[in-house]
Amino acid sequence: MGQIEWAMWANEQALASGLILLTGGIVGVAGQFRGWQFAAYAVAAGVLVCLLEYPRSKRSKGTSLERPGQHCFTVVVKAFGPLTRNYYVRAFLHAAICVPGGFMLATVLGCVCLGLASIIYLVAAIRGEHWEPNLPKKEIRKPAAGVSIKNPPQNPPPRPPAETRRKHLEELEGAAYDNPISVTLNE
Repeated sequence: MGQIEWAMWANEQALASGLILLTGGIVGVAGQFRGWQFAAYAVAAGVLVCLLEYPRSKRSKGTSLERPGQHCFTVVVKAFGPLTRNYYVRAFLHAAICVPGGFMLATVLGCVCLGLASIIYLVAAIRGEHWEPNLPKKEIRKPAAGVSIKNPPQNPPPRPPAETRRKHLEELEGAAYDNPISVTLNE
């Protein structure tokens, strides 16, 4: 069985919790609940978390799927260097951000989810994972030296091995079976 990449799980959890925190904050501000200032903070914190967590990291195998429009966010997150690449920093940042969200009912769910993401990031940091930018690669294909397709395959797949294929009638020259019916019709 393969190893779990904790950071990928933490990234998804943190992005979802940022959206939940943002939604709870909007509800709290729009409803003018008591302590709506905490809801206004939750809106700002939710936006910050979503911007930080939107770009996916490159997996250790190198096979990671980018989110749509992730490139510009990746460049911004990469520009902050070790402040955003280190998962210890992210774990403590998310833990600190989620505390004020616990003072209002509309933002409690986002706070709890962000706290869980913080714990998962801490596990990822302890296991030695770190954020790598997932930038598109510019692949330049060089044509192989002297290798080209001379004759495309004539038979549809599945193709038998070359030595067992039927030879063309032109190559056989007279060795082919003569149909007696076709000979009588031609005369």
